[in-house]
Amino acid sequence: MLTPSQIKEFEDKFLAPYATKSYNTKGRAYKEQEHPYRSVYQRDRDRIIHCAAFRRLEYKTQVFVNHEGDYYRTRLTHTLEVAQIARTIAAALRLNADLVEAIALAHDLGHTPFGHAGEEALNELMSECGGFNHNLQGLRVVDILEERYIDFPGLNLTWEVREGIAKHSSAFDKAVAPEELAPDEMPTLESQIVDIADEIAYDNHDLDDGLTSGLLKESQLQKLAIWNNIYAHISQKYAKIDAEAQKYLIIRSLIDLQVTDLIKETEARIDKIKPKSSQQLKGLKEKVVLFSQEMSDLRKPLREFLMEKLYHHFRVIRMSNKAKRFIQELFQVYAASPEQLPDKIQSRIPKDGAKRAVCDYIAGMTDRYALDEYKKLFNPYEKV
Repeated sequence: MLTPSQIKEFEDKFLAPYATKSYNTKGRAYKEQEHPYRSVYQRDRDRIIHCAAFRRLEYKTQVFVNHEGDYYRTRLTHTLEVAQIARTIAAALRLNADLVEAIALAHDLGHTPFGHAGEEALNELMSECGGFNHNLQGLRVVDILEERYIDFPGLNLTWEVREGIAKHSSAFDKAVAPEELAPDEMPTLESQIVDIADEIAYDNHDLDDGLTSGLLKESQLQKLAIWNNIYAHISQKYAKIDAEAQKYLIIRSLIDLQVTDLIKETEARIDKIKPKSSQQLKGLKEKVVLFSQEMSDLRKPLREFLMEKLYHHFRVIRMSNKAKRFIQELFQVYAASPEQLPDKIQSRIPKDGAKRAVCDYIAGMTDRYALDEYKKLFNPYEKV
């Protein structure tokens, strides 16, 4: 088995000089004896996989509410897809794939039930108590709310993984890092990879789900250059391919096209900077892990299309508004009478306040659990 000294030797030999080395970690909030044959980031990854919040992602909404169908992506399947794409990019760039995987697996732990609709509802309800941000909620999950260890609260993850959770950013995610996580510094390249892998995953897989649901039509996509170029190539190469297989092949090709461009562009940017360490990159004013301008221009119409035709489709808007009402009414009932909360949640009220305790409780729910709670509280014939 690999010893800590052999893990260090491996990282020095095979990782780039600007990769985040596990032996250079800024450590954990609570000191622990480290594992004899797992690096700190491998250990973090394993703690995340085994925590309750990770399992709950299976029944949390990506775009389509859980009961809309078993085929559609959930937060869990999305998270696994992000981790797979991110590890591929990290390996190609000789960065620390274990750190990348840990951040990727944790990046959505703070998400509410019912996707971004749930987050918007909780942010409004908590406006006088600091609001709600799912990155900061993810930190609360791994720092406080998970109770799996005797010697410390939370999962006691390394500084670098916690930084990656707090600084995660995308079109839907705003980085809000507390002072202890150096908010003015750029995140590690490993964290930047997860940000882009997240965008690649949800753009292309939401496209897949949109087509499967019938909310999107393939004829609409043929107006987009990024789709039509691949469609034309595949149609010419595979004249007799069936529609379903063609869709899968186009989606896979779209992902491969974007990942390849990202790797090449990032390599070129790194070659210009010639960094000697990961710390050197944290003082930069802009991210290093980026698409080329050509790819950014190709992706922009696709993202605008998804925003207009899928995320703002009347059926998705209906689902979102209905979900917000569930969250609002559950919150109001619990906040008005916290005695209805489970004992474990009530025990947090003296320290965190009733509203924050209610917020934590609702944010941790799956779609299915939130709907069951709603029925118990508002259906007079439902057992409580």
